[in-house]
Amino acid sequence: MNAALRALLERQGVDVVTVRGETCCGSLALHLGQGEEARSTMIRNLAELAPHLDGLDAIVSTASGCGVTVKDYGRLLAEDAEHAALAARVASLTVDVAEYLGGLDVEWARDPAIERVAWHAPCTLQHGQRVTGVVETLLRGAGYELVPVQDPHLCCGSAGTYSILEPALATSLRDRKLAALGAHAPQVIATANVGCQLHLAAGAGVPVLHWLQLLR
Repeated sequence: MNAALRALLERQGVDVVTVRGETCCGSLALHLGQGEEARSTMIRNLAELAPHLDGLDAIVSTASGCGVTVKDYGRLLAEDAEHAALAARVASLTVDVAEYLGGLDVEWARDPAIERVAWHAPCTLQHGQRVTGVVETLLRGAGYELVPVQDPHLCCGSAGTYSILEPALATSLRDRKLAALGAHAPQVIATANVGCQLHLAAGAGVPVLHWLQLLR
C-alpha cells in the first residue's frame, strides 16, 4: 500500500519521505493492555520519525488502525515529560491517507476492469478517527459505483487482536459483514485497514483490496 501511495503522490509532484527504521505504532500492545510495551514502542517510533519532521506537511497513514493510534500519541504520552512535546507534534502531523488525498486537487480515475465496489469502513476510520464519507467521495469521483451495504457502522470482527483471541465471535461478525457487503454483487470489496482486509479476505468470495489499489 505504501508503494502504491508513493507512486500516486510522486505523479502529483509530492515529495515522499520514507522512514526506513519506522516500527510498529504500538496499537497491538495497547489492545492487549500491555501499556509499558506500547509506550516503549511509541518512543522508538518517535525517535525514528524525529529527524524527518522539519518541513513535512503531513505524516500519512495507509492503515487506519495505525493512524488512530499515532493521532493519539499526544494524549497517550502527555505525562511523559521527555517525550510529550514530540508526541504531540507527531500526532498533529498525522492524517489518514483519505484525508490527505481528499485535500489534493486531483481527478482520479478507476480501474477499467472494475466498476462495482462494496466499501467497508473500518471502525478505526469511521469511529476512531471520525473520518466518514471521504473515501466514498474519492471512489465515486474516480467513477466507481458503490453498492449499498446494510449496517455499515458494524465491526467486521477483525478488531486488532480480537480475531486471534476470540476466533468464533470474530468469524460470526465477519460472516454477517460479508453478507452485507456481498448483497448487491460487488466485483470487489474495498477497505482501509490491513487487519480488516486480511480478516475479510479469509472468507470473501471476491477480492478484498485496500481502496488505494483502486485509484488511477
